[in-house]
Amino acid sequence: MTRQSIFITGAASGIGKATALQFHARGWFVGATDVDAQGLSKLADELDHDCFTAELDVTDKTAFDAVMADFSALTDHRLDILFNNAGIAVFGFLDEVPFEKVIATVNVNLIGVLNGIHAGIELLKQTPNALCFTTSSSAASFGTPGMAAYGATKVAVKGLTEAMSVELARFGARAADVSPGIIDTPLWQNGERFVRGEHRPIRNLPELNRDRTDAGRTVSASAVAESVWAAYQGDRLHWYVPPEVVERDRAKALDPERLRDELIAQQKK
Repeated sequence: MTRQSIFITGAASGIGKATALQFHARGWFVGATDVDAQGLSKLADELDHDCFTAELDVTDKTAFDAVMADFSALTDHRLDILFNNAGIAVFGFLDEVPFEKVIATVNVNLIGVLNGIHAGIELLKQTPNALCFTTSSSAASFGTPGMAAYGATKVAVKGLTEAMSVELARFGARAADVSPGIIDTPLWQNGERFVRGEHRPIRNLPELNRDRTDAGRTVSASAVAESVWAAYQGDRLHWYVPPEVVERDRAKALDPERLRDELIAQQKK
């Protein structure tokens, strides 16, 4: 196969699905994986079954290796972009969230990314100008109260990206990540929230923020997908959607205590 290829985790909905649709429209061969078999089936229909799909739990390294091998057999062992996108969010103060939910967040959002890189790295090394791309989050700009474990995994992802950008350069490959803000995806319907150990409804932040015009405005999943394409064409290490999200990174670097104190004050209101 001479077509360029992209392998996407968490592809059945949201950012992953939008990316699959955009790259397929550009003529790429798409490998789409998710735990949501029904969602993958719908995606395959939209791609006219000109794709590879597989049900995959990214925390299962053995399964990840097997799925990657099946995918590479269809691409002549070519992998132009590995997009580690799968992630989960659990909302609530760390002391009020069941610990097994904390560990599940770490396993999907960080261990799953490590599994993906390890499963795909040999393909990346042998594909000219390959890109290892990962979904981080605006929650990585400053640890987000009520999403402590989630934010910690996304900070880790950015550090991992930076290290891999240097390591992969030995083979002419690259690494980058994206930090989305409030994205209109099913995460806000499917995520879990706990208050003193009990399930509570999640605020629909995309709907609440739809009329905002600042960095907290609601952005479509397709806008994040466009950043994956831009990253492949460019050389930037960290991408932000919307672009203003980067300002929080800069503010933290200048005065992290100020951000901390502002958040504490907001919490008391």
